[in-house]
Amino acid sequence: MRLTKQTNYAVRMLMYCAANEGNLSRIPEIAKAYGVSELFLFKILQPLTKAGLVETVRGRNGGVRLGRMADKITLFDVVKVTEDSFAMAECFEDGAVECPLVDSCGLNAALRRALNAFFDVLTEYTIDDLVKARPQINFLLGLDDLPPRLAAARV
Repeated sequence: MRLTKQTNYAVRMLMYCAANEGNLSRIPEIAKAYGVSELFLFKILQPLTKAGLVETVRGRNGGVRLGRMADKITLFDVVKVTEDSFAMAECFEDGAVECPLVDSCGLNAALRRALNAFFDVLTEYTIDDLVKARPQINFLLGLDDLPPRLAAARV
């Protein structure tokens, strides 16, 4: 199984916002830090906002911030809103294959068990864990060079 670029950069965007805690983050700055297009990040922003993982603040001094505390956002939370499918084989997809073993296949059972184990591990890690694992994350992301833009109080 391979996660999409969307999931990869969604996690990175959340890490950026967590490292920039207390300040609003702007998409152009996040895009520059990771060397990715702003348009791509705006596309990712939509499902993250819908799921409550990020909040957007409109206006001239607007930006994005985490929708909840970084230690309350698991990797599983991100993966489940950014991945379209968890079908590890065609037999995982409803009606995709006509196999007489579909309901009693050992492969299907093994893959489902593996996928559940994968989800269990993702649930153990939070965005906060990832940020704290890199003590120099602010330097690496160029956050030390940015003027502070304090986030407006949450309503």
